[in-house]
Amino acid sequence: MTSASKRMGKHTIQFANPPVVVATASVVGPKEGEGPLGDTFDMVIDDTYFGEDSWEKAERKMLEEAVKMVIAKAQLQWQDIDFLLAGDLLNQTISANYAARNLGIPFLGLYGACSTMYEGMALASMLIDGGFATHVVVACSSHYDTAERQYRVPNEQGVQKPPTAQWTVTGAGAVLLAPSGNGPRITHATIGRVVDLGQKDAQDMGSAMAPAAVDTMVRHFQDTGRTPDDYDLIITGDLARVGHELATKLMEHKGYKLGDKYTDCGLLIYDTERQGTHAGGSGCACSAVVFAGHLMGKLNDGTYRRIFGIGTGALLSPISTYQGESIPSIGHGVVIERG
Repeated sequence: MTSASKRMGKHTIQFANPPVVVATASVVGPKEGEGPLGDTFDMVIDDTYFGEDSWEKAERKMLEEAVKMVIAKAQLQWQDIDFLLAGDLLNQTISANYAARNLGIPFLGLYGACSTMYEGMALASMLIDGGFATHVVVACSSHYDTAERQYRVPNEQGVQKPPTAQWTVTGAGAVLLAPSGNGPRITHATIGRVVDLGQKDAQDMGSAMAPAAVDTMVRHFQDTGRTPDDYDLIITGDLARVGHELATKLMEHKGYKLGDKYTDCGLLIYDTERQGTHAGGSGCACSAVVFAGHLMGKLNDGTYRRIFGIGTGALLSPISTYQGESIPSIGHGVVIERG
């Protein structure tokens, strides 16, 4: 297949030799372990410090553990891994940088905010399908306390949150891709565009990200000629309640009815009423650990045969917030198919 024939439309890639998801791994915090998906995660830590003296160091440790775990589950050694693609939410992707320092694997740092896992899976698939790599690990992390301290208000101040606020997932997820093996395959990727409709409220990420998710979904359907009916599940990364409702309405306005097959990782990971997580989950780890645990389980047992996942990210920073800027957002789409 030529490079031209790997393209569908303007924005979607169809892989000639779809990479296989050989193994996944997930590490989560205690709150995530107590949620509805608690039994799907590989490791649930007892406290948010994970034996470290800061939350930032705990996040780095979770990411490192997830990478080690996924390599072990694939029965490989770190020397077998061609590239590690990883990122997080913190300044200069510091969790991924320090984890990569300790792991010693050739490293490509990514920042797509909460879209990082799907961005990484798309890029890793290109590396493998292009013949540039054999084994690639994609990983990302987030932590409730580190994200609040950087982006909003440190938790020690006890500020009350509005109903639109989301709860950043404490955890890390890792995926190992290879040209062959047992497991579902990544068959398509639709690369997102930055979309910004002027939303400025850092306590309402769902409203900022929903238009970017919709833009990617619509372009994917246009490029491939598919409709929502061609998928067993369509799932966004972390729009949670507010963003999920908005995305549903925007898609209907575009002529697409998603129906019950559309859900969001931020809705699945917590029992929002019982756990007090406001609008639902968010963070790099939200889509990462839901995919590594819950979705992989459903693909492997045959519940789902074809999933379209869209990782969504709000590309803001403390500096942009201080300067009164709006929140640019992005959504990267990946199709994962069983068999």
